[in-house]
Parts: sequence; C-alpha cells; structure tokens
Amino acid sequence: MKKKVVVIEFTKVDLPYGWLGNMYASPVKYDGKIWRTSEALFQALRFDNEEIKELIRSQKSPMAAKMKAKGAQKEMVLEPMSEKDIENMRLVLKLKFDQNLVLKSKLKITGEHILVENIGIRNKPRDLFWGMKKVNGEWIGENKLGQLLMDLRASYLMEEKSGS
Repeated sequence: MKKKVVVIEFTKVDLPYGWLGNMYASPVKYDGKIWRTSEALFQALRFDNEEIKELIRSQKSPMAAKMKAKGAQKEMVLEPMSEKDIENMRLVLKLKFDQNLVLKSKLKITGEHILVENIGIRNKPRDLFWGMKKVNGEWIGENKLGQLLMDLRASYLMEEKSGS
C-alpha cells in the first residue's frame, strides 16, 4: 500500500504552521547579538557593512527588517538566491530551531510530510525560488525554504535515532 503524501503549507505567522516561516517571532542569537527573527538575521547576512546590519537588527518587525535590507540593496555583498545565500538560510534555520526547543520539537513532529512555503498569488522569481504556489492543482516553484526545513528535520530525527 502506497503512503499518502501530505503537504504542510505555511504562510502567515498566525496560521497553524506559521512558525515554520522566517517572519515568525522567534529570537535568534548570533555572533553575541539577539535578532528578533530569523528573517532579520538572514537579511543582515547579505551585508558586510556593520551599520546596515545593525539598522536591520534594530527593526521591530521582520518585514521592516526586510524593507531596510531592500533599501540598501546596492550595498549587498552576496547575490540573493546564490549558493552562499542558501548556506546562510541553512545556518539561520539551524540557529532558530536549535535555540527554540519547542519549535524544534514541532518540526520533528511534522515527520515525513512535505513542507512548502505557500507564496499564494505572489509571482516574483525569488518567491518561486524559496517557496511554491498551486497552479491548476499542481505545485510549482523550487521550494528551497521547505527543502532546507525538511533537511534540518531529517538531521534532527537522525540524531534522535542514533541517541546523540
């Protein structure tokens, strides 16, 4: 008998799986500083300029942090959606879930389900890179964020299994 494929979609932070997204208010400690969200840290990692990083970190909301980063785009030292950007996302997710044991537990409970950031009607290449949307009943997009979350979950489950 074939296993049923279950897709867990996440969008807004106030919806059931919103905690999977980077906009979710889960502080992250990195390099001796506290970042209000993984989104703020992720955006800041695209810059070398400490003033810009601090401006991003000081924002009260993840969207404000993202907008400050967008406003300083000319100062970015790495290409969005590049291999280094993906590595930074992997790091940020690991920090978020390692430092919040409730979220780590919730991630493990998602089991083998497919995790998808549902971008809804958005249609920019970066949205389809990090997430997916349904078109005529089919998912389209690369779902890099979902893949990184599933990789992290697999590593946690493997650690649990091996007893480390």
